[in-house]
Amino acid sequence: MSKFGMYVKFTAHAGQRDALAKLLLESAESANAFEECELYIVNISDTEPETVWVTEVWSNEAAHDASLGLDETKAAIQRAMPLIAGVEPIKLQPIGGKGL
Repeated sequence: MSKFGMYVKFTAHAGQRDALAKLLLESAESANAFEECELYIVNISDTEPETVWVTEVWSNEAAHDASLGLDETKAAIQRAMPLIAGVEPIKLQPIGGKGL
């Protein structure tokens, strides 16, 4: 089965980027519990002051989907929603490279 990846661009409400990044870093810690989550990196933009990017690689899309159904994940999403002005996910199929 092919790996599954995503870039997710989160746009925070004005002044909320750091709070959103903190919550996403907590999600990154939680991702350590998933063997199927191979990469979960939180990035901030130097040029877009309200933007946070998340880079994810999973062993497969089903594992990613299953993680979204967990109570812990749902609770994290609920805590983050008031901070988020917009979300732009980009689904990818990682095919190789350093670290993969």
